[in-house]
Parts: sequence; C-alpha cells; structure tokens
Amino acid sequence: MKHVAIGILAGAVGLAASAASADTLDNVKSKGFVQCGVNTGLAGFSAPNNQGEWTGLDADFCRAVAAAVFGDGTKVKFTGLSAKDRFTALQSGEIDILSRNTTWTINRDTALGLNFAGVTYYDGQGFMINSKKVPGVNSALQLSGAAICVQAGTTTELNLADYFKANNLQYNPVVFEKFEEANAAYDAGRCDAYTTDQSGLYAVRLQMSSPDDHVVLPEIISKEPLGPSVRQGDDKWFDIVKWTYYALLNTEEAGITQANVEEMKKSTNPDIKRLLGVEAETKIGTDLGLSNDWVVNIVKATGNYGEIFERNVGTGSPLKISRGINALWTKGGLQYGMPIR
Repeated sequence: MKHVAIGILAGAVGLAASAASADTLDNVKSKGFVQCGVNTGLAGFSAPNNQGEWTGLDADFCRAVAAAVFGDGTKVKFTGLSAKDRFTALQSGEIDILSRNTTWTINRDTALGLNFAGVTYYDGQGFMINSKKVPGVNSALQLSGAAICVQAGTTTELNLADYFKANNLQYNPVVFEKFEEANAAYDAGRCDAYTTDQSGLYAVRLQMSSPDDHVVLPEIISKEPLGPSVRQGDDKWFDIVKWTYYALLNTEEAGITQANVEEMKKSTNPDIKRLLGVEAETKIGTDLGLSNDWVVNIVKATGNYGEIFERNVGTGSPLKISRGINALWTKGGLQYGMPIR
C-alpha cells in the first residue's frame, strides 16, 4: 500500500543529512544488531507469529543483512511501522533499513532522500472478488458498476480511478482510512471487489472468514516494485545492503542452498569459489567491510532468494503465490543478480 506524498515531510532533509553523517556500519557494529523497519502485520512479508517472532520475506531480508555483517542472522531487531511513519523512522536514524513493502518511486528516491537497494518483490495493483457474491467474474473488466473497497489517501485509490476511466467503466468506490477497516468491510460483503497490491490481496485473503471463496483476478494495473531502502549519504552501508540482495540472487542461480552451502565451498567452479570467498586472493568481502565468508553466512542464516520466497509467499506457503516475474532471469523472470567478482 503506497501513501501519496503530500509535500516533503517536515524536516526530512535535515534529519536525513544528520543521520547519514555518521557511519551506519560502525553504529550497527557498536550496538550489536541491525534495526529493521517492517510492516506491522502483512502475512508473508512481515508479521509476528504466535511466538512473537517476526516472519516474512521482508523480515528475512533484514536477517540476511545481519548475517552479512555479524555472521549471525539473529542479530536484528524489528520495529513495526505504519505507512505514515516509515519514512521518518528511516530519515531520523531510528532504523537502519526500511524493509516494508515500499514501492520504489522517483519522489522517494529524490525528495525523501532514500536509496533503494533493489526490488525484492515485483508487484502490481490488482483486484479480488468473492466468487459466491459475484459469480462468473474472471476479469476486472467485468466489474463495471461494482462497489470496490479501497484505502483512502493512497496511489491505489488514484490507480483505481484511472483504470476505470481508461476502460470506460463505472464503479462505486467504498473508501476507508485504515487498511483493517477496508478488510473488514470487504469480508462483511459491503463491496463486490477489493483492490490493493496483489501481494497484499493474497495476504488479505487469508484473513477472510471463508478464504476459499475469494479469487484474485489476473489483471495488474500498475507497477509496484517493492524493496528495501536506506538513507542517502552513506555509500558503505548502501553497498552492503545492495550486495546482500545480489548475493541472495546469485546463490540461487548457482544452486547454493542453506542445505548444501558447506559442500559447495569445495566446488572447483571459479565463480562459486569467488562467490563463497574460498579463494585466497578474494577480497570481495573485505572491500565491503565484511569478512570474506559473508555470502556463506547469509545463505546459512536465510537460504538463497528462492528459498526465502518459497517459504514465505511461494506455492508451498499459505499465500500460494507463483514466482511469475519474480523468477530468476534464467527462468524468464526479472530477478537478476549483478556479478560478484
């Protein structure tokens, strides 16, 4: 869910400059953990489980960064943030990384002073219906005249208006200020359809009183590249977070998993030896300010990108989302790790 930026947050430039004047890596090492800002509760991405432990793709990314820095993926603390508070928390230095289903946009990359480290989930706005309430609907183009639940003050609301206008369709927006209110209204049958990021729809579906009655329609009406971000002004920390993302992709491409990473260290393949830091002359880790086995530590802690995706949002998870465009580039997707060499 993306809130429209109305002007620049008060004091944002000053806060960002102050926070970035310090060395984030040194601060992280000094306190002994990475402080990670996440969603307060979005299934599959970041949400506390019954034991109070944070789970999800976004949470696991922060564990991967902690493993790169400390060799230990547990050295991370999580701060649950609303959409309204997330940017201020990063700009002020309250958190070290924002890993909270946040769309990479030009405004956030410039006016708000963020650096996005990559796209951990390529998403887009979609629609969900209750197949019992509106039988026979298998496309958003069949929703003319429908009542549609949407959250107020978001680009989701704007995208919805644009889509229906472009397709000469009528609709009745049922608008709510809070995400939870929209969920409850849709579940109670006040709307024919629900619209938000498609990944969010799969998460919302699990919260419905009869999840199997709800169907996510195939249309994607916007680009929502979601990924972690850091403050501008600290290239060293930005490099660590960015290359953690690429390490997760490159290890999946190389077939390096949580189960076989120790065995793969014995490989004679030069690319794998370099990636895992087993060549004596390899200085890739130290060039980042990390140990040369930083990639090994990441995979031991979280697995590769494919393993993180599958257990949190993939077809074997409760959300049951196919890889689609989030597959590796070698399998027709958009996920492409820059060369670690």
